[in-house]
Amino acid sequence: AQIGYHTFEVCRHYVDEVITVSTDEICAAIKDIYDDTRSITEPSGALGVAGIKKYVEQRGVKGQTLVAIDSGANVNFDRLRHVAERAELGEGREAIIAVTIPEQPGSFKAFCEAIGKRQITEFNYRYHTAREAHIFVGVQTHPENDPRSALIASLTGQGFPVLDLTDNELAKLHIRHMVGG
Repeated sequence: AQIGYHTFEVCRHYVDEVITVSTDEICAAIKDIYDDTRSITEPSGALGVAGIKKYVEQRGVKGQTLVAIDSGANVNFDRLRHVAERAELGEGREAIIAVTIPEQPGSFKAFCEAIGKRQITEFNYRYHTAREAHIFVGVQTHPENDPRSALIASLTGQGFPVLDLTDNELAKLHIRHMVGG
């Protein structure tokens, strides 16, 4: 017998649909499991929870009992930093943006006023020219009460060019560690 030999036939018969989830959604599920049970699962173990969360969100499911099969705690301790960084993104509670600000006194203050009472979770500054600077910023959001779109609208409405990098895998994995002086 070969592993996976009959997989397609079994799936075709028993699986109604497939839901895909992002790395950020898996990290958010790991955090949810930890918050609920104080246990850490490996990413493949949290996949079912991430899938159920997305299914409930897409279908508006209410008043039903849903079950996810969780497996394993095979996670390296040093990977937890990655999980923690990405969990807020997966929950829609953080936006990663690149913003150009004038290179002049008071421009950072104006930027802070434009984001309002939102928390800055990450900040990197890079001098560009005598006229402008580029900043890479993580800003706390809330999926229902204060979505990412409201943050971007606020900044662009006050004249700040914004590049939304929240869904950019390259930015999340590498750029955030390369910017700065």
